[in-house]
Amino acid sequence: MQRISVVGNSGSGKTTLAVALAETLGLPMVELDAEFHQPGWEPRPTEEFRARVATLTAGPRWIVDGNYSAVVRDLVWARADTVVWLDLPRWRVVSQLVPRTVGRAVTRRELWNGNREPFTGMFRWDPERSILRWSWTRHRVYRTRYEAAMEDPAHTHLRFVRLGSRAEIARFIGGLSPRPGDGSAAAG
Repeated sequence: MQRISVVGNSGSGKTTLAVALAETLGLPMVELDAEFHQPGWEPRPTEEFRARVATLTAGPRWIVDGNYSAVVRDLVWARADTVVWLDLPRWRVVSQLVPRTVGRAVTRRELWNGNREPFTGMFRWDPERSILRWSWTRHRVYRTRYEAAMEDPAHTHLRFVRLGSRAEIARFIGGLSPRPGDGSAAAG
């Protein structure tokens, strides 16, 4: 595993897993949210975002955290060798997302480029304005999307790793070991 795409529903633990994998495997990490959301939550223009992601994934080793399927998945997956899909049950995702969202809103912790989780976002019904509602309504969409992608002949060059529980995630990370000779790590 040298070029890894980590995907899954919002709140499933993509960034946490990507950080752990990047540290374990010694890979540079790209967080798509940080590249996409500019100050004031303004989206980076599509062509600029695609060019930025193309540059960040041009190297031989990396990990990309995030979905952005309609915008950059083709670029990332064309270069990736592995897709790690976090497919946790909806109840688990929500149980992780609620405290994270509340904590970020209360502490006003900066996420990317000066952006902070809006407190009002927890109470909005529109999924485009509420990470909680987005995650709830997109759960089945992501499952359907990535199940289909695993079967798509266009992705035969990819190794798919589908992780459906915290225990599976822990076993996956625990199965990684340093690669002999150069201090970095590889799948064990």
